[in-house]
Amino acid sequence: MDPTKHALVPKHTKVSEKEKQDLLDTYGITLRELPRILIKDPGLGKLDVKEGDVVKVIRSSPTAGETVFFRRVVAA
Repeated sequence: MDPTKHALVPKHTKVSEKEKQDLLDTYGITLRELPRILIKDPGLGKLDVKEGDVVKVIRSSPTAGETVFFRRVVAA
């Protein structure tokens, strides 16, 4: 079974380097201040990610429609 196809797994997408820099500049933060996601996380599935990449997670919300979260990829 492919975990990325499961109904309860939110959509994960890798952001580009430009999007990553725009995100950090917008919020005035460093990469280390983003919440972490393990590189082995099943939600990352077949995404070609490496340590230090940023992943955008889009979750369905009954009140907000969609909520967007950003996570930095870590090895451990």
